[in-house]
Amino acid sequence: MHMGLREGNQNFSTAMKAVKQGKEVGLTERGKPIAVIKPLEQEKEQQTIIRLLEAVGLLRPASQRGPMPKPTWKPIRQGQTHVAGD
Repeated sequence: MHMGLREGNQNFSTAMKAVKQGKEVGLTERGKPIAVIKPLEQEKEQQTIIRLLEAVGLLRPASQRGPMPKPTWKPIRQGQTHVAGD
């Protein structure tokens, strides 16, 4: 589906209905394509990003399913630092 900017502005709800049905809506300005409105593929994109992060070593898959365990570390208290001349 293609529509000009003015038509897209006046019929935005029609364009959104088409997008919700899985269609892409191309927007044109003076007959030249300038943008495409398309449905998000969140599930596929998220899984792809996760797999890429795992592949480059920035993310490790969980060793167990379920909520994250509570941390066992304790914060380190740091003393105040003094700068010479203060």
